[in-house]
Amino acid sequence: MAKRIDIKDVDIYYGKFHAVEGVTVSVPPKNVTAFIGPSGCGKSTVLRTLNRMHEVIPGARVEGQVLLDGEDIYGTNVDPVQVRRTIGMVFQQPNPFPTMSIRDNVVAGLKLAGTRDKKKLDEVAERALRGANLWTEVKDRLNKPGSGLSGGQQQRLCIARAIAVQPDVLLMDEPCSALDPISTLAIEDLIGQLKQDYTIVIVTHNMQQAARVSDQTAFFNLAGVGQPGRLIECNDTEKIFSNPEEKATEDYISGRFG
Repeated sequence: MAKRIDIKDVDIYYGKFHAVEGVTVSVPPKNVTAFIGPSGCGKSTVLRTLNRMHEVIPGARVEGQVLLDGEDIYGTNVDPVQVRRTIGMVFQQPNPFPTMSIRDNVVAGLKLAGTRDKKKLDEVAERALRGANLWTEVKDRLNKPGSGLSGGQQQRLCIARAIAVQPDVLLMDEPCSALDPISTLAIEDLIGQLKQDYTIVIVTHNMQQAARVSDQTAFFNLAGVGQPGRLIECNDTEKIFSNPEEKATEDYISGRFG
């Protein structure tokens, strides 16, 4: 069940360092939102606050609200582990568990939560691998190590692992930056299919990719060296790339800086 995210006046810190300032943006359900901007502007930091991954870094903290269908995921009685089940994440480098089989990689989250029924685990593994467009390539070697797959297949395996627990939101932190062009195309096609069921937020350095896969684009930038990152503007992707409201956005998209 895809859900809406509302980020309200969020400030993010690493110890005393103010990394991101005053971000307010909404992410609609069943929609792909891309975060773009130069290196160090805070886009990946904002992404990690959306499932409370940021706070695993010592001294890191978040001020403001992140609402999932109206509920603050930073509320005092909210379990961060449950947040991370509801809001899944795919990282830049494919990271399958190297000693686990393809099947066990996919169902790792369910087993961790206590599911032991082999029939159910097999059904979930097939559903998630089909959902990640990987089933036909691996169905005859489910018991072989996930680390034996190609880079693009490993990234789709990580997507299968993320969707196996049926999250509401899928976060992707530069999911194609370590992949070749053919694997990148496969992941982009997959994102287009997944948004029918999930709310997706993707961080990408590749502006062509943002233009291809996203419905909405948010541009982040730095005011200056040592200054916190800020959200400059967020709008429909077509408008951001054809007629942005802010000069800084236009300069970045046209390649004048960044």
